[in-house]
Amino acid sequence: MKLNYAKKTPGKDKLDALTLLMAENHLKPPTGLDAPLASALKQGIALKEFSGKKGESLTLFTGSKQIPRLVLIGLGKPDELDPESLRRAAGKTVQHLKKMNVAKAGIWLPELAGKVPAGDLVEAVAEGASLGAYEFKQYKEAPDAKEKPSAELKQVTLYEPSGKGGNKAAATGLMRAGAVRRARDLGNQPANAMTPTQLAVEAKSIAKKHGLRCKIIERAQLERLGMGLFMGVAQGSRQPPKMIVLEYRPPGAKQTLAFVGKGITFDSGGISLKPGAAMDEMKFDMCGAAAVLGAMDAIGAAKPKVNVVGIIPACENLPDGKAVKPGDILKSYAGKHVEVLNTDAEGRLVLADALAYGIKQFKPDAVVDLATLTGACVVALGHYATGAIGNHDGLMERVTGAGRGCGEIVWPLPNFPEYGEELKGKYADLQNIGSRYGGAITGGLFLKEFVGDVPWVHLDIAGTAWGVKRIGHIPNEGATGVGVRLLLDLAQNWKPL
Repeated sequence: MKLNYAKKTPGKDKLDALTLLMAENHLKPPTGLDAPLASALKQGIALKEFSGKKGESLTLFTGSKQIPRLVLIGLGKPDELDPESLRRAAGKTVQHLKKMNVAKAGIWLPELAGKVPAGDLVEAVAEGASLGAYEFKQYKEAPDAKEKPSAELKQVTLYEPSGKGGNKAAATGLMRAGAVRRARDLGNQPANAMTPTQLAVEAKSIAKKHGLRCKIIERAQLERLGMGLFMGVAQGSRQPPKMIVLEYRPPGAKQTLAFVGKGITFDSGGISLKPGAAMDEMKFDMCGAAAVLGAMDAIGAAKPKVNVVGIIPACENLPDGKAVKPGDILKSYAGKHVEVLNTDAEGRLVLADALAYGIKQFKPDAVVDLATLTGACVVALGHYATGAIGNHDGLMERVTGAGRGCGEIVWPLPNFPEYGEELKGKYADLQNIGSRYGGAITGGLFLKEFVGDVPWVHLDIAGTAWGVKRIGHIPNEGATGVGVRLLLDLAQNWKPL
C-alpha cells in the first residue's frame, strides 16, 4: 500500500472511499467537504448510529460517483486524544478499508483545535495507517486467476487542508512504521529461513543502507573470547552461532547507548524440551533481535546525536547429542560459572555473555536489552505491557517514558535482593533458574549479575512480541515489532543521566 500526504481537500480526486476521523461531540462536516458528501454525513449523523465514540465505525453511501462511500471512524473524547489513540484509529481505518475491498481511499485528518499538535497528528496517522496495513503474505499462493479477485488497497492519501502538519511529519511516521514492519517481517519468518546466518545477512543489509559498521563474530572467535554460556546454548544445533554487532557513530557524539537483543532463532527448550503445543511459536524467540535490527534501521535514518551499538547473540536451542545438559556447568565471558538447571532458560545465558562483552568492549553509558525471556512475564502482565527490571531509576524513567510516548507500555517489576538469593548456585557461582515463583524477576536479576554498575534496563517482551490482539495498528496474528520505536525514541531524546 502506498501512502501519500496532500495539503488539500480531495477536490476532484476520485476515491473508492473517504474516511473521516471524528471525535465525540465534533461531528460537523469538516470545512471544504463537498456538498453531496456533507449532506450524506449530516443524514448519517441524524440517524444516531454514530457518535464518535472510540472504536465506532459507520459506512455511508453518498450517491456520488467521485467518492461513493464515506467511512466514519470514532476517536473518542477529545480531551483524551493523544498520538497513540490516533495511531490506533488510523490502523483500524486501514484494516476497515481493506475489508471493504477498495483500491484507492483517503483519510481526512481531523481538526482537533490544538488537542494534538498538527505535526504529531500527521506523524501518528501516517505511522498508524502504515502499521495497520501490514500483512505477512510471503509464503501464500497468489489468488487463482479464474476466481474474481477482491480489490487490493493500493493507495491511501492523507488529506490535511490546513497543511500545518507537513510532508516531513508524514515521512517521519512512514519511516518509523517501516522499521517496525521490517522487524515484523524478521519475526514472522519461519526458523528454517531466519537462521542466525540470515540474521547476520539482514544486519549487513542495514549497515550498507545507512553506512553503519557491522561485525559478525563467528564460532571460532566466540570460543576464543570465552563465551561459554553462549556456546553452551549453541552447541546443540548445526546452525553456526553469530554474534552480530552494529555500530552507529555520528560525528561529535560523546555518549554511547548499547541495545542488546536476544536472537534465539528457534527455541525447542533443548534437553529440557518444551511441550509440543504451540512450539511453532518459538520462531518468535528472536523478536528481541528483530527489535534491535529494526531500531538500528530507524536510527540510521533518523540520525540521533548519540552513539548506538546494537548487539545480537544469535543461535538455535536444540536437543542434539552435543547439547548442554541439565546439571552442566558453563563458564561465562565475565568469568562466572553457571550451573544450567534447565536448558530452556537459555535466553539469559546468551544475553549474559552478550551484555558482558558489550559493556567491556564499548563502555556504554547505558544499556537496554530486549528478550522474549520468560513465560512468567506473560502470566504476570499478559500481552499489553512489557516487564522491566533495572539497576538505575533514571534510566528506567527514560525507558518507561519512551514506552508511553510510542504506545509501548513498560511496567517495572520489583527487584528486591531477596529474589536474587534464589540464583545462588549449589555447585557454581550461579544457577540459571530460581523457583517457579517470580520467574520474570529472577530471569532479569540473573542478567543483572553481568552488567556491573552500568545503568541498565532489561525488557521482557515475551508477552508483547506476538499474540497481541485488539489494537488497531497491530496484526492479531504474528510478530508486533515491539521495541523498535521505543529504542528509537530513547536514542533521539537521549541526554546524559
